[in-house]
Amino acid sequence: MNKSRLHSPADVSLSGNAFVEDHEIITLIPAAGIGSRMKSDCPKQYLDIAGKTILEHTVAALFEHPRIQRIIIVLNPADTQFAQLPIASDPRIATVIGGEERADSVLAGLDYLVGLPTDKAIWVLVHDAARPCLHRNDLDSLLRLIDHRAESPDVCGGLLASPVRDTMKRMVSLSVKKESVEKEPSTTNHTLIAHTVDRNGLWHALTPQLFPLQLLRDCLIKALAEQACITDESSALEYCGYRPVLINGRADNIKVTQPEDLALAEFYLSRKSKESIV
Repeated sequence: MNKSRLHSPADVSLSGNAFVEDHEIITLIPAAGIGSRMKSDCPKQYLDIAGKTILEHTVAALFEHPRIQRIIIVLNPADTQFAQLPIASDPRIATVIGGEERADSVLAGLDYLVGLPTDKAIWVLVHDAARPCLHRNDLDSLLRLIDHRAESPDVCGGLLASPVRDTMKRMVSLSVKKESVEKEPSTTNHTLIAHTVDRNGLWHALTPQLFPLQLLRDCLIKALAEQACITDESSALEYCGYRPVLINGRADNIKVTQPEDLALAEFYLSRKSKESIV
């Protein structure tokens, strides 16, 4: 197989056997970030919620699904914490070293996957390390895309997402110079509203995102080589002319990014645990 060839949107066969029943789903978790917005002493995926790290909760949520049998975690080269976790010895988990940006880390994981000895078609489920509140029902809905592919060859993959509910504002920055007799002139920056954005048709992109391994890798390589703006895996496919499917997911599938997200994630995980008991 020519790994450098980019499939066109009309190339519905992809890598030849991608849509037969003999396939494997492998989860890829990019966890090489440092989580600077959390203002903590460690990367956000290692912060504790209810006695476990966020990453452990995330892995547990994925392994709850019977179709998820393997997880690849992409780590920062300076990471010293993962090896101390109980999940580090789980035979279903492998680790690779990531890059500076999320896209670089995802590509490192994909490069690892294309080297695996397998005769099965691999679909890659990419999920944020700091998104621990994933529900089984949402994962079910997303994974059905693989089964639907046989009926709809134009389906290239998809992602969980939720419709935008809030009023959206486009901002503009204004710099105001203040004159002073005693001191040097100073400049104050103000964030103002440029206009209100129509939220109709806008969605929050979530994870997991699900795509055939070779297609995702080809699109990511092309997009990075051409310095496209890649914010998630779907954007790489969009750049190459594909139209991933939006799967309506739960809004409580939050990504822990700010300090205040910790309490909210703990609440959602507690509620999810109670629901599973019932």
